[in-house]
Amino acid sequence: MKTDGYGQLHIVATPIGNLADITFRAVKALREADLIAAEDTRHSRILLEKYEIKTPVTSYHEHNKYDKAYILAEKLKEGKNIALITDAGTPAISDPGQVLVDICKKEGILVTSEPGPCALVTALSISGMPSGRFCFEGFLPADRQAREKILASLEKEERTIILYEAPHHLKKTVSQLAERLGDRRMCVCRELTKTFEEAWQTSLYDAVKYYETNEPRGEYVLIIEGIDEAEIFAGEKEKWSKMTPQEHLKFYTDKGIDKKEAMKKMAADLGCSKRDVYRSLL
Repeated sequence: MKTDGYGQLHIVATPIGNLADITFRAVKALREADLIAAEDTRHSRILLEKYEIKTPVTSYHEHNKYDKAYILAEKLKEGKNIALITDAGTPAISDPGQVLVDICKKEGILVTSEPGPCALVTALSISGMPSGRFCFEGFLPADRQAREKILASLEKEERTIILYEAPHHLKKTVSQLAERLGDRRMCVCRELTKTFEEAWQTSLYDAVKYYETNEPRGEYVLIIEGIDEAEIFAGEKEKWSKMTPQEHLKFYTDKGIDKKEAMKKMAADLGCSKRDVYRSLL
């Protein structure tokens, strides 16, 4: 296959919230490209104008991802360099850009990356959940049968589970997860890198209750513990529940931990407040 003279496709990561979170390499790639393929051209204009990037922009999104991919591939074969961006984060991750990358690979077109922000990694890093092994499901499908199939597979998933969700679907998704997975620990992340960023450690059951009276706002990343961690957590809670508060406190003070820190650990073990621990000891 002839590849001499072909251009390159650049996968350019863009900020997921804070516009300052863009790399020098990303700005350089966007400025020097012959064309930028953007998921939403109006949304991307905000970023491009901030960094005075004058490169022509074309749309590439979920509804034209196949037809437009071949058009872009032809431009790359003509020697044009194209930068692919998504509305936020890294293109081709739970994103139509994967189709374009696949076609470029098959056509012998070089694909390179200017790495940067990615919502799933950002959320996992601040969640406090086990991060050595995890699975990423992106957005759960809208189709009922496809959704049920994935939910069924997650019931026995041992790794930490990461999902994306939009605010208008969050209540339904959290309820379905609680119904299928039980009361597992989770971290609800929203407004990542923005002023009101949140990474709320809770459980599926408590999240269901919370969203009965609180309206979801912003885009969400849900981090849910795998079944091994859930079973360990349940076993730990059972162990602590069999101890008297005094025995529980002694467990930590015997290890040389001061009383104040021991009470913090007790609260974490039991999933309650430090005030509740203090009252139980009285």
